Amino acid sequence: MSRRPVRRFLPDPLDRRIAALAVPALGTLAVEPLYVATDTAIVGHLGTEPLAGLAVASQILVLLASLANFLAYGTTQRLAHLRGAGRQRDASHAGTQALWLAAGLGTLAAVVIAVAARPLASLIGAQGPALEHAVTYLRISSLALPAVLLTIACHGILRAELRLGGLLVVVVVANLVNLVVELVFVNVLHLGIAGSAWSTVIAQVGSVLAYLALVRRTVAPALGWPRWSVMRPLLDVGAVLVLRVGALMATFTIATAIAARIDPPTLAAHQIIGSLFILFALCLDALAVPTQTLVAEAIGADDTPLAARVAKRSLRLSIGAGLVLGMALAASAPWVGRLFSNDHAVVSRASGGVLVLAVLLVPGAAAFAVDGILIGAGQFRALSHMMLVVLVVFIGCATVPILVPASGVIGIWGALAVWMLGRAFLGVRWCQRYLWVSPGPSDPIDHFM
Repeated sequence: MSRRPVRRFLPDPLDRRIAALAVPALGTLAVEPLYVATDTAIVGHLGTEPLAGLAVASQILVLLASLANFLAYGTTQRLAHLRGAGRQRDASHAGTQALWLAAGLGTLAAVVIAVAARPLASLIGAQGPALEHAVTYLRISSLALPAVLLTIACHGILRAELRLGGLLVVVVVANLVNLVVELVFVNVLHLGIAGSAWSTVIAQVGSVLAYLALVRRTVAPALGWPRWSVMRPLLDVGAVLVLRVGALMATFTIATAIAARIDPPTLAAHQIIGSLFILFALCLDALAVPTQTLVAEAIGADDTPLAARVAKRSLRLSIGAGLVLGMALAASAPWVGRLFSNDHAVVSRASGGVLVLAVLLVPGAAAFAVDGILIGAGQFRALSHMMLVVLVVFIGCATVPILVPASGVIGIWGALAVWMLGRAFLGVRWCQRYLWVSPGPSDPIDHFM
């Protein structure tokens, strides 16, 4: 197939490289969101109460996975920086210790979730039958948490080396297995939400074995026991990012809690919109994955002008992608809710929220790009500080759906849209001040800012 149309649409070679890497990068981001989306679509047809229970359980599991994302962020930045500086052996040591840390934290998390499933689900706002469904899903899902965290660490290693092609195969196979097994467990064996959870566990455990095989050649030169001196830098990154992830997930947890206290249809509609947000966000975030590595490598090689150029091009591409995806989502608003539920009350609430989500994707695209730039630059503290600031902004906006429950999902996602706009604004300002300070050739994104 001719490459001329691609070259015409993306004339800059760096744009083409980022876009080409973004396609397989989607695989590194798609694992957990696709599991949640599949579960949402299948469980949604079991009824409103099981879907509401899944909304609460998935919020807790996504929170946990997000807290563990430092295993990917820190590993990618550290390995890419070391590789850029020519320190391959040190990069192998860092990758090995990331896997040890992931295995230990995953085991601890499994115990905590299994024991505390009921109080955690109650804290989010689940009640009655929805609470029972949430507890069932959480306790079964806890069995796969070590595999989930190991998967995150493997993603960090493979992103640092830009070895992303094999990940797409693993993701496609794992999600097909999850879909087929879940359809059998739920619709044939009638195991309900428990069948949904078991199918995801099977897919997660199977896929992590494939990921470990992919990273073997990287970690093999440095296999050994856990070493505190090598793990500590990654833990330091984790300690800083806990504030960021805590603020990020507090935002969505508050949003879910507000929806849960309005009524079950609103909570179910919020779950549908949240699943769509995750799916579209991972498409945009795929552009930020190669940015993390390319910026870190450039800085490791002491080439700041190249790092700045990568950052600008990534932001430009992301904003364009956000506009396209936002328009596509807006066009689907009248019918997309029917893919997840047969309840008219749920579908009608979801339609309005989807329109708000479509608008949110444009500033979201800029925010995700800036996250990739900051991660590549090792500016984890700046990420955390910005997220704390916009959390305060969101809490202020969230008073609208709290005081006016009739605003429903539109009020909730309107507050999230303002929150995302704040993230984009603060992130771009940071790049202007600290990364794009040296004079250079004019770039189209300069006019946007």
